[in-house]
Amino acid sequence: VQLVESGGGLVQAGESLKLSCAFSGLTFDAHVIAWFRQAPGKEREAVTCIASSDGSTYYADSVKGRFTISTDDAKNLVYLQMNGVTSGDTAVYYCAAAPFPYYAALDVGCPGDYWGQGTQVTVSE
Repeated sequence: VQLVESGGGLVQAGESLKLSCAFSGLTFDAHVIAWFRQAPGKEREAVTCIASSDGSTYYADSVKGRFTISTDDAKNLVYLQMNGVTSGDTAVYYCAAAPFPYYAALDVGCPGDYWGQGTQVTVSE
């Protein structure tokens, strides 16, 4: 499994940024693609994820209404649209993947077994 993030950079508070994750090698019947982030001195946290089986999603409270996850299945791409960013969004953003049963629900967070290298997002005030 390979995951490659792109699109990070420096952005001003209040602006938007779109991250991309190109994935390959996923052979599971069903899977989840997730975005995690890790800010300096903090633990890695799940931002959002989407299930391949039914498109259901999970969002962390801190990004609800501002961030949107979407997929382009034909191109094996997952996007993270980040709107109204704040300094609290500054972090390294990681794309992750994991097998996910059809019957499972994304109600408590996101799984992550395979990881990309990460892309830095820096928000300036």
